[in-house]
Amino acid sequence: MQAMIQFPDLSPEIFSISLGGMEFALRWYALAYIIGIVIAWQLAVTALKRPALWPNQTPPMRPEQVEDLLTWIILGVILGGRLGYVLFYGSGTYLSDPLQILRVWEGGMAFHGGLVGVIVASWIFASRHNIPKLGMADLVAHTVAPGLLLGRLANFVNAELWGRPTDLPWGVAFPGYAAQDCGQAVGEICARHPSQLYEAMIEGLFLSVVLVWLAYRRGAFHKPGLVLGVFLATYGAARFLVEFVRQPDAQFISPGNPLGLAWQIEGIGITQGQMLSLPMIIIGVFFVLRAHSNATRLA
Repeated sequence: MQAMIQFPDLSPEIFSISLGGMEFALRWYALAYIIGIVIAWQLAVTALKRPALWPNQTPPMRPEQVEDLLTWIILGVILGGRLGYVLFYGSGTYLSDPLQILRVWEGGMAFHGGLVGVIVASWIFASRHNIPKLGMADLVAHTVAPGLLLGRLANFVNAELWGRPTDLPWGVAFPGYAAQDCGQAVGEICARHPSQLYEAMIEGLFLSVVLVWLAYRRGAFHKPGLVLGVFLATYGAARFLVEFVRQPDAQFISPGNPLGLAWQIEGIGITQGQMLSLPMIIIGVFFVLRAHSNATRLA
């Protein structure tokens, strides 16, 4: 018998209450967003209160401005994440019923879309308040990874975004017909890669440690764009690699394309997640090289 881990008895909801005939529930995914935002807030304020971390002992903004910035970033995450999902992963149902786009409570958020939303929101905020854009980008970038860690853990609790079938001993038997539809023999249980946990450890925990270490131990904020570049390149590379074991969205899978490749030539190609991660890697490497080059020129 194949060794595997049975999915634990977890509920997506922490608790629910009924008021006036309506059901209100607090879900782990929502709590992950809330705690991730609070952690990001505290990391940003802590960094801004340490002038020695910044060029010329001058932080890019005041600690009291972080609260206003967070409002813009939250809007960027929600709007960008939802529109990104509709554009990058959505099916034709959104065209036939555009009102579905507004139903964010039904799920469907894309990290890459949320990232674009955060960039746009931060750019507007920095322009309105005359804040150095690269300095603020570094500040924001070093606060994001803890939220990614919590979000991926919430994905696991929700038993969603699981990986491809595997016979590795840490494969997880996720519940539900879709997760158990692996083409296996009748009566057998399908184990899948817990790709949410892979991403939580690499994109969340590992990246958090690296960025905080760079900021507080290696003087990375003194090289504008370096923290931003490391975040983009590392997340992009991690997501690109995990996509090899992550199950693609159902709309990309067909009898002639069982791997769900969004772009391919003669059976060789990449997934939608990999396509969206490649620009992140390229842009991230550009900012890292640019930051080092500028630092060398000024030395």
